[in-house]
Amino acid sequence: MTAWVLPGVYAPQDDTALLAEALDEEAPAPGARVLDVGTGSGALALAAARHGADVTAVDVSRRAVWTARLNAWLTGQPVRIRRGNLFGPVADGSYDLILANPPYVPAPGSGGEPHGRSRAWDAGHDGRLLLDRICRDAPGLLRPGGVLLLVHSALSGPERTLELLRTADLKAAVVRRRWIEFGPVLRSREDWLRRSGLLTAADDKEELVVIRAERPC
Repeated sequence: MTAWVLPGVYAPQDDTALLAEALDEEAPAPGARVLDVGTGSGALALAAARHGADVTAVDVSRRAVWTARLNAWLTGQPVRIRRGNLFGPVADGSYDLILANPPYVPAPGSGGEPHGRSRAWDAGHDGRLLLDRICRDAPGLLRPGGVLLLVHSALSGPERTLELLRTADLKAAVVRRRWIEFGPVLRSREDWLRRSGLLTAADDKEELVVIRAERPC
């Protein structure tokens, strides 16, 4: 989905592809203001730009910002790419569409902020280190009729995501699901996930979900 990925940057995977499908179905109009938060390699930002959208992308990782900028240059897509923590660099903006593929993998340990490469996937003991913040802050950046498309694992509590978004007066529902094989990260902590009750003895795949939340007009 992108031409180049710097080592240490999250490369497009199944969750990226699933969210890209939802993006294509949403089909933002030319000139629509789109925000891709946690852009990584820039794959989703570039996909939105191909629809003719006015795209801003944000990531906390310097390497991710460099990667996304290079991919935008290589593909000739006019994407604004800023470095910062979630919505910090765009707190005064308003958007027709927000895309989010945040870290969401439950991780053992104290639940503190992850460092290094693990920032791309580790999200605290329940996987919601950033999900709750997105559910809290994204609604205020949506224009009337604006849409949030958010992908994460079923291990990280889709019901909680729906509850928080509906509490913020958004109309929210799961619009896509996909079962995938365990990747390297889940395999490395499979025993812990089973002991924690997040996986059963019979679970041998991970379910991904895309949640669509719309602000009423």
